[in-house]
Amino acid sequence: MVHFYGLLTLQREPVPLKSISVSVSIYEFVADVSATLNYENEEKVPLEAVFLFPMDEDSAVYSFEALVDGKKIVAELQDKMKARTNYEKAISQGHQAFLLEEDSSSRDVFSCNVGNLQPGSKAAVTLKYVQELPLETDGALRFVLPAVLNPRYQFSGSSKDSCLNVKTPIIPVEDLPYTLSMVATIDSKHGIEKVQSNCPLSPTEYLGEDKTSAQVSLAAGHKFDRDVELLIYYSEVHTPSVVLEMGMPKMKPGHLMRDPSAMVSFYPNIPEDQPSNTCGEFVFLMDRSGSMQSPMSSQDTSQLRIQAAKETLILLLKSLPMGCYFNIYGFGSSYEAYFPKSVKYTQQTMEEALGRVKLMQADLGGTEILAPLQNIYRGPSIPGHPLQLFVFTDGEVTDTFSVIKEVRINRQKHRCFSFGIGEGASTSLIKGIARASGGTSEFITGKDRMQSKALRTLKRSLQPVVEDVSLSWHLPSGLSAKMLSPEQTVIFRGQRLIIYAQLTGRMPAAETTGKVCLKYTLQGKTFEDKVTFPVQPKPDVNFTIHRLAAKSLLQTKDMGLRDTPASDKKDALNLSLESGIISSFTAFIAINKELNKPVQGPLAHRDIPRPMLLRASAPLKIRCQSGFRKALSSDHPPSASQPRRGVMCCEAVSFQMDNYSLCGLINHKDRHSPGFGENHLVQLIYHQNANGSWDLNEDLAKVLGVSLEEITAAHPAELVDSSGWATILAVIWLHGNGKDLKCEWELLERKAMAWMRVHAGSTMPLVVKAAITFLKSSVDPAIFAF
Repeated sequence: MVHFYGLLTLQREPVPLKSISVSVSIYEFVADVSATLNYENEEKVPLEAVFLFPMDEDSAVYSFEALVDGKKIVAELQDKMKARTNYEKAISQGHQAFLLEEDSSSRDVFSCNVGNLQPGSKAAVTLKYVQELPLETDGALRFVLPAVLNPRYQFSGSSKDSCLNVKTPIIPVEDLPYTLSMVATIDSKHGIEKVQSNCPLSPTEYLGEDKTSAQVSLAAGHKFDRDVELLIYYSEVHTPSVVLEMGMPKMKPGHLMRDPSAMVSFYPNIPEDQPSNTCGEFVFLMDRSGSMQSPMSSQDTSQLRIQAAKETLILLLKSLPMGCYFNIYGFGSSYEAYFPKSVKYTQQTMEEALGRVKLMQADLGGTEILAPLQNIYRGPSIPGHPLQLFVFTDGEVTDTFSVIKEVRINRQKHRCFSFGIGEGASTSLIKGIARASGGTSEFITGKDRMQSKALRTLKRSLQPVVEDVSLSWHLPSGLSAKMLSPEQTVIFRGQRLIIYAQLTGRMPAAETTGKVCLKYTLQGKTFEDKVTFPVQPKPDVNFTIHRLAAKSLLQTKDMGLRDTPASDKKDALNLSLESGIISSFTAFIAINKELNKPVQGPLAHRDIPRPMLLRASAPLKIRCQSGFRKALSSDHPPSASQPRRGVMCCEAVSFQMDNYSLCGLINHKDRHSPGFGENHLVQLIYHQNANGSWDLNEDLAKVLGVSLEEITAAHPAELVDSSGWATILAVIWLHGNGKDLKCEWELLERKAMAWMRVHAGSTMPLVVKAAITFLKSSVDPAIFAF
């Protein structure tokens, strides 16, 4: 249920959160972030302010403190139930209290309570966290400061304890009463080539002539309509390394923080190979909830998510190997499968699937992903065809732990490759299901193309399997390594591998070195990567490596208050308390006992509003002011005279708004990317046959921009038949007109090449020459690798 109110609240109280300031320190591929929330009570009564905000699920929150009227109060990490009790007790006794907790159903949502903020009082609440930075395909390190928290769809059986159940006011981005500032300092011994962002930045300021240190700032006026993303390019990112960090020797033996911890980074040089002939079962699970009718980004001219999804499915279908099995599921409040069970990939089944893809709409309501996953897992395995599951969703699910648990239970029978679509996709869901099954995750935001990322992942899934992965340590006598990371069983080409370990025993007095070796087998060949490092741990006041190692361990044990196995609950709680890293079972609490002003009656409660972004779907059940009601119930967007500003309070939201955007209620039907008929690249790919060939017909002629009669007249019939001629023309057109998107059609082009080598044989060079001449193309004949 969603309620609309006047601007801010019916009572028009000022919002106590005034600004958010963020300081980011990035060293190599680790970020240490300090975020300060600045509050001021401008009312005449004491307040309790509640702020709900997103965090990346890999963030290890290790510090929480408050500065109240000049007094610093450092929080303590406690058992969550105990912390909540102490918070309520402190408030009832007239003390000031601050509570920070991770949501019980999702690792990427946090709530911050500021209790008993006195009239005229100011408070600055600071939380600190560390995280690894993922490596993008082009070599960039990606840092994201989450600024968008979309309301999550709540299904029957959702956790009632989730902070997402709070009725949070949602207002247009231009009306947000608080601001965001960010300064990022970047250091790398390899040198910094450039820093890019999806948001306006100050010019990059290099802090030295060698360009090993730089600083950038977020330009003023960030609208909270997108996450803040930095893409950092170093001169070298693929160098293996070991960082050894000193522990806390005074801790008792066995304590996680006592002994030195190591962070090992490998970039396995797995040779590129043609996709293996071993087939598989490929299941594509596509989000068809109403929010998929939104644009890919906040720009009105960007492609609709559902349109990008259609094109992505066409490319995937055309790129599958002959002989494999496949199926496509669409899900929302319900789900639909194209076939009762996975079918063999043939021309007939491919055409049937394509016909349904063209008609696909974002018309299935909410975002209930658990039921289709369970249905997929119940299906019988196909001998010799391992299951590869591709999940595409905007991730607006409340109870992510239940979904991750289901994937983990079935991890032996499949790999899951996940894709988070649009701003605010749940990092907990997208990363969690990939991690649980040994797959990979991708996020598609801003100008990213879903098509490109999906096809790169399909190529990765078709690579031969890396087997017998092992790690060995060669250390000075008296020293041994204890693994903290889960056992690594899957490695993909181009993937960075990060491993955490703890060194126990007697550290050598003199300078000496150690060595770590990574071994693996690929198609019967053994490969080995090595890195040598000095065995002298370096001090770090924040204990960054220890905390990242603890987070890595927690992600394997902590599945939320409800879904964590009993055997892991105690371990997760102890690990969280030992490392000082927040978890589902713990919370930070700070109490200012110097303030002792008993509250007369309940505190005035203020929920901090969140921004409202582009959302669309089918009829949303809402209670609203008359102007909104009329706009939402009609078949047309509102006129300029109708009101556009308001506040929503989200409870259990079911996004369904029939082609409208909540932000301005704009009809998107005819304002975005062209359909298949106008997009020649998609049109050409759409007409490729399952075996990789093309037919000589009017559809091909239209794409090539010539008449069918001209193509037929130029056909060297003595060298090749009409299908061979058509296929060579199509491939030349791809190279001449679609080279910027080669990563999207590379696999289907390989199929075409393989088909032509068998079909045209020794005559191919002559046919290629004739085709290039006919198309007046500058494409190099060498692409055909005669």
